[in-house]
Amino acid sequence: MSDRSDRKAELERKKARLAQIRAEKQKKAPPKKVRRSEGKYILRVSVAVSSDLDKKRKETEDLLRTVGIDYSTTGNYVTLLRLSKCFYESFSFFQLSPSPATPVSPKKVQERDGGDSQYYRPSMDWDLEPSLVELQGGSIIPSWQPKATKLAQSKITLTSIPPKEVVTYSKECQTPVETQQPDSEENVKDVAQEKEDRADELSLEEEEQQLETAIRELSEQEKEIIESSDDFVQFLSRSSRFMDRALSHRIDLFTEYSSQVEEESEVDRGMKLSINRIFSDERWSRHRMVTSLDWSTHHPELCLASYGNNEEAPYEPEGVALVWNSKYKTTTPEYTFHCQSSVTSACFAKFHPNLVIGGTYSGQIVMWDNRSNKRTAQRSKLSTAAHTHPVYCMDVVGTQNAHNLISVSTDGKMCSWSLDMLTQPLEAMELQHKQSKSVAVMSMAFQLNNVNNFAIGAEDGSLYTACRHGSKTGINELYEGHSGPVSGIDFHRSSGQLDFSHLLLTSSFDWTIKLWSLKSGSRTCLHSFQDHSDCVYDVAWSPVHPSLFASGDCSGRLDLWNMNSDTEVPVVSTIIDSAPAINKLRWNSTGNHIAIGDSTGRVHLCDVGEQLSQPRPDEWTRFVRSLTDIRNSHQEEEEARNVTRAL
Repeated sequence: MSDRSDRKAELERKKARLAQIRAEKQKKAPPKKVRRSEGKYILRVSVAVSSDLDKKRKETEDLLRTVGIDYSTTGNYVTLLRLSKCFYESFSFFQLSPSPATPVSPKKVQERDGGDSQYYRPSMDWDLEPSLVELQGGSIIPSWQPKATKLAQSKITLTSIPPKEVVTYSKECQTPVETQQPDSEENVKDVAQEKEDRADELSLEEEEQQLETAIRELSEQEKEIIESSDDFVQFLSRSSRFMDRALSHRIDLFTEYSSQVEEESEVDRGMKLSINRIFSDERWSRHRMVTSLDWSTHHPELCLASYGNNEEAPYEPEGVALVWNSKYKTTTPEYTFHCQSSVTSACFAKFHPNLVIGGTYSGQIVMWDNRSNKRTAQRSKLSTAAHTHPVYCMDVVGTQNAHNLISVSTDGKMCSWSLDMLTQPLEAMELQHKQSKSVAVMSMAFQLNNVNNFAIGAEDGSLYTACRHGSKTGINELYEGHSGPVSGIDFHRSSGQLDFSHLLLTSSFDWTIKLWSLKSGSRTCLHSFQDHSDCVYDVAWSPVHPSLFASGDCSGRLDLWNMNSDTEVPVVSTIIDSAPAINKLRWNSTGNHIAIGDSTGRVHLCDVGEQLSQPRPDEWTRFVRSLTDIRNSHQEEEEARNVTRAL
């Protein structure tokens, strides 16, 4: 209210100032000349008329005496008439305005009694005044002969007559457009000042109207309706993300380029593994366990993380999936999805940039679309034709025109889904080995560029290879080696000079990582990496380096292994803050970042040094030699084992 009153007071002061300026302007302005619409001066002649005839005659005599004519005899009356006629004609010739008050030019004196020039009769049109009509109404018949008029030389007076007005017509309105003479400088200033005053008045009026029609204050109920509307929520979410990106972009203004800084050597920087950022949300990710991670193929900076339930928040949704942006240093997720069951696995739809797919603890398959305002999921039906146990493994395989979602649950059932229809799976298959009970699957991986062959890790520590189609549909081979559940499995993914897609790594609760080859013919592992001091929860090959892979264990340690350098110990290790268990890890497409999900609901983004992540040209041939050495040592171990058994 104080702002409105201040504004009104300011308007009143402006009005008073305008009135003062106009008053000063009127005092300084000279008296205006009387003008006609055509711009010519009007000659106003005031004639004092008296009804007394003697008074008029006396005035006429006085007027004639001033010009040198003696009006003593009656014969001079004719001279008076002639002079009056000449005076009137001259006056009519030089008249400036055809106003009704100006006398009309008299008619010629008509001859009377057969054209006798001695007798004159003034016209009744001489003047319209009643007194003059009475004076001129009778016939004047003089009894003397008029004197001859004497001519004399007169001075020629030059007059300036304005040119004829130019009138133009418009076809639209048919009205004359008059040419105006340019105004003087003072008039131009006056007109400009008047325009400014008029504009100020209009602005003041508009401001007054705005104050009068000010936006009314909404009630609490109206505010709640607006805040709960979908359009407002979408606008607030979108604008807050933009503002978060802008505010999180930090620039160091106090950089001293002249100061000496102890720089690390290129080798030290290249071999470094450091934590860059931590993604966490107070409401949605705190006290939840990260169950899976995935990077988007369409937007490489987006990382998807799925979370389990939060026991400390029983009224919140049990399942949550968050999309984090690694490009901007934002503290909030780009998208938040949730459902009523814990999300045990999640991935981006490779060929649909807007879809996110999740597997739940209840066995349902859920799908979210980031284009929709609703963050609730579309889900599959709970039926015996689909999953009835937790879905810990899922992947999208195929091409742009022919692809399917493959999901495997702990009850040993594998289902193939079409993303256009989640009502029921396209096909389902029981994963059983030699007609035994179903395999309790904990991990799954498909070979690179292969939609048919895949491998699964079981709770009993076994590794199985299987096929989706063909004569060997189902589980084909069994590989034994782990003494605990197989927590992670991954096929070799770097494509280069040679094909190593037959190699795969497995991690287990038995504190080991094992290397397998599907082409060796042997059902035992080629090598076991045993430098861990706790359960190994996940393992993943580098997407660009042929001999590099990463692993995370329950103690919070992240290890990078380079088989070309050493097979006994990792080349680089780091422990994340607070040392929580590393549940999942995933490389990005360029191989320079690793996303790590821990048991407290945080996602750590690690930077991998260039010397570690980027392979040299000879890495492929060196890897072949390393594999040869590993096979030779494996054969020696097998022979020694056989000799021991024989003894």
